[in-house]
Amino acid sequence: EWGVMHLVNHGIPDELIERVKKAGETFFDLPIEEKEKYANDQATGKIQGYGSKLANNACGQLEWEDYFFHLVYPEDRRDLSIWPKTPTDYKEATSEYARQLRGLATTILSALSLGLGLEEGRLEKEVGGMEEFLLQLKINYYPRCPQPELALGVEAHTDVSALTFILHNMVPGLQLFYEGKWVTAKCVPNSIIMHIGDTIEILSNGKYKSILHRGLVNKEKVRISWAVFCEPPKEKIILQPLPETVSEEEPPRYPPRTFA
Repeated sequence: EWGVMHLVNHGIPDELIERVKKAGETFFDLPIEEKEKYANDQATGKIQGYGSKLANNACGQLEWEDYFFHLVYPEDRRDLSIWPKTPTDYKEATSEYARQLRGLATTILSALSLGLGLEEGRLEKEVGGMEEFLLQLKINYYPRCPQPELALGVEAHTDVSALTFILHNMVPGLQLFYEGKWVTAKCVPNSIIMHIGDTIEILSNGKYKSILHRGLVNKEKVRISWAVFCEPPKEKIILQPLPETVSEEEPPRYPPRTFA
């Protein structure tokens, strides 16, 4: 019904998750000139690296976040030259987390396939399988905001990914638009928040939902989240409702398109 949930008993050790969070927090605590060494450059298409958004969005509110974005899996597609050198544990912790999360994604996709009455490997195959399915990490850093009512961390959107997995530093801020109102997600210790993205909504012909959500900022506390977007390759696959999800009563709700 929601398309978003807290995953517990996910098998990824708490100690590894703590290392990932510590590494990210340490990076954002570095002086600005250190972080700028990893700056991205959207204009030239260099989207990986460190960036800052402080721009008015459509609602006239400021988007209030710094972020670090890079591909973490498959390992042969990574560009380690733009991964932070400080802290020294960043590469090892993040790489191991990405490996374990890739296994978790398989488990989730199997369960979702069975839920649609398909064989269990089907959805994973439809989003690129082991070779082509990409995991992109975006660490969002939302500084304390003196006037939170004038700003948003991230404006309302749905995720275009197949799945999104999110860690956070236990400062609430994720809001979901459900039955006409904004609902603030609870912070559940040692859980990973998981979103169904637009890709799975399309493949399932709307049986699984990709929920509209946004991120709020906080007056008292810095909020940090670690979002991993699991995505099919940009051009290779045509995404459309799977034939098994379509019938005379339920015609296809989405025209075919590539992920791009």
